[in-house]
Amino acid sequence: MKLKYDKQADAIYIQLTDTPYAYGRDLDDVRRIDYDSTGNPRGIELLCVSEGVVTDSLPERPEIEKLLGEKGIRIFAR
Repeated sequence: MKLKYDKQADAIYIQLTDTPYAYGRDLDDVRRIDYDSTGNPRGIELLCVSEGVVTDSLPERPEIEKLLGEKGIRIFAR
């Protein structure tokens, strides 16, 4: 799992696997999950992260929350 933070864009991309991208699905205006050709999550894009991140419905949620916490990103649950 790799995290890339773009401070200027206020965005984070978390790469879950090295599998090729097949399609993506928006959870809402600031969260998107990318999938491989077999339907498995391969990455997560999070926008407006300085405001905090809602982690509900994210794959591998405990690991994601740990990574975000290490970067000082606030975490919200619904």
